[in-house]
Amino acid sequence: MSASPILITGGAQRLGRHCAERLRDDDHTVIISYRRERPELDALRERGIVTLKADFSSEAGILDFIARLKAETRSLRAIVHNASDWAPDSMGDDAGANFERLFRVHMQAPYLINLHCRELLDACSEPQRDIIHMTDYVVRKGSKKHAAYAATKAGLDNLTLSFAAMYAPEIQVNAIAPALIMLGEGDDETYAEKAKAKSAMQMVPGPGVIYQSLRYLLDNRYVTGVILPVDGGRHLR
Repeated sequence: MSASPILITGGAQRLGRHCAERLRDDDHTVIISYRRERPELDALRERGIVTLKADFSSEAGILDFIARLKAETRSLRAIVHNASDWAPDSMGDDAGANFERLFRVHMQAPYLINLHCRELLDACSEPQRDIIHMTDYVVRKGSKKHAAYAATKAGLDNLTLSFAAMYAPEIQVNAIAPALIMLGEGDDETYAEKAKAKSAMQMVPGPGVIYQSLRYLLDNRYVTGVILPVDGGRHLR
């Protein structure tokens, strides 16, 4: 347990929420960002998790979040960049705006937060401080329908390497690159079977495997600049 909070961006649902709750179970202080109000946030607040609304679709929104984060805490044990937008490509007049939004969420927000919040990590008294980027398996192969998503997640992969070199040895910077971890609300059994067949492990593992990966990075003092695949062996197919 650390007295300094762990920040998870995009922590209101799915993988981010699961990791926030598991960290709280382990007695960590947790701060999450969220994009819009939703019923699940009340349960997180009741557990003592601090929730900060954030709009990462503009530079002004990112900087506003950073200012409010600094007003909330004087130090951070770790930053987990989980905020994401799984938006398909647009073929219309808004294609450029769509790409720009994904760039801001997946690259500019982590970039600015890492730069402006280093002082919060430096203020933590713990021997280990971490930045962890949540990227995606799709970076390895591209995507026919989510090219902008894949490209901006690939940029986040590269930021992992740059910040790892920039911040060593004081701060460790790594990434987790998941493939399919959880099914969506609209996914049927046919989709689930097709998804399972893409990996050697042939399963939809659930969010616990991401928390295990997160804990490995948070607990290991000798790992930095690593992009950790959590994909069930898709490269073997």
